[in-house]
Amino acid sequence: MSTAPACLSHGRVTVTPALRAAVDRLDHRSRHQAAYHFGWITAAGMPTSADAGKAVRPALALLSAEAVGAPPEIALPGAVAVELVHNFSLLHDDLMDGDEKRRHRHTVWKLWGPDSAILTGDAMLALAQEVLLDSGLPTAAPAARLLARTTRQLIRGQVQDLSFERRAHVTVEECVDMTAGKTGALLSASAAIGAVLAGAPEATVDALARYGDRLGLAFQLVDDLLGIWGDPAVTGKPVHSDLRSRKKSLPVSHALNQDGPLSDELSSWLATPGEPDEAELRRVAALIEDSGSRDWALAEATRRTALAEDALRDTELDPGARSELLALGRFIVDREV
Repeated sequence: MSTAPACLSHGRVTVTPALRAAVDRLDHRSRHQAAYHFGWITAAGMPTSADAGKAVRPALALLSAEAVGAPPEIALPGAVAVELVHNFSLLHDDLMDGDEKRRHRHTVWKLWGPDSAILTGDAMLALAQEVLLDSGLPTAAPAARLLARTTRQLIRGQVQDLSFERRAHVTVEECVDMTAGKTGALLSASAAIGAVLAGAPEATVDALARYGDRLGLAFQLVDDLLGIWGDPAVTGKPVHSDLRSRKKSLPVSHALNQDGPLSDELSSWLATPGEPDEAELRRVAALIEDSGSRDWALAEATRRTALAEDALRDTELDPGARSELLALGRFIVDREV
């Protein structure tokens, strides 16, 4: 497992004060629940140092400004905005997926109910646009337009993801398209929004956006692997968490589309109602691995990362920022699975 690149810790340190200031604009109840979700306070309101996540998207936003020769501070409103949109989606996803834990703590809906999770997420989404438009930058409007378009794509992906739960069969191509919306769109926007705020040429913005989009699939493939085989001490969720909800993730979809008894058994299990026990979950995880789908997902994550790197190959960027972008992408794929 590779060491986290310095841009992640730098991004978190740079963005957190501005993110806290943005969250302070919310009403008291939404502010409390958002601060808890970000790991800044306990449910009772006491300060804490809980895990606030990797902050990949803010790091990408700051790097995209540096990559086009601008100071990273110009991307700060964009970094805050993409982190707010990401966490809006997490609050809603936790509720829709029935996840009771995130980063080793109870989720917002589990503590305060579904209505609170929906409303706090909605408040974060609105706040993201407000932060951009209040930045005073002449490029704020195109950045806000990018974020609005991105949010629409993110929601499209979530709609597809939920529809898959009601279907017996999902192709790998459909799952990839869903991921392009649910994960790739926001990573793409994160990798471009700093350059947009810096007023970079359209061709450069497009190259950075392609980098983030392609990296998004690699990111999701690794997340899907962690959702089946990840260590709970690392993921903050129970082992086999995606299998418990019978989620048709990329490795599962790949396994379903292989001919033979393994895919038939997996398909039959997915259609069976009821809460699976530990023995079932271990058996299903073994089916997916024996079908070759675990190895496929790892190889595909590596391939998609290489495609992401190709998107930057012929684009003139600051050498240091380019190196940081590439290091961040490789770290995403090299997480322990």
